[in-house]
Amino acid sequence: MSADARPHARLKLRVSPGASRASVVGRFGDAWKVRVAALPERGRANDEIEQLLAASLGIGADDVQIVAGRGARDKVVRLTGVTRDVAERKLGAVCSGVR
Repeated sequence: MSADARPHARLKLRVSPGASRASVVGRFGDAWKVRVAALPERGRANDEIEQLLAASLGIGADDVQIVAGRGARDKVVRLTGVTRDVAERKLGAVCSGVR
């Protein structure tokens, strides 16, 4: 299957850098609130966001791309290989501690 044929989704995020550990916290309006330990310098927080979402969703880090807000707390990510419904369900399960 070509990369273009795989499902994809876009999600809004609200990011809090400098946390004690990385985690998906829950909903923040129409976005997902995530915390990362990295500080927002030299793209470290963005890299950690990509790793956190990939691990939470069971997709590769290359399948998570920040498409808006690279330098802001509010971001939009494009997820390849997962639908929006599946992504929402998996992130909700991560927040509630269910895998």
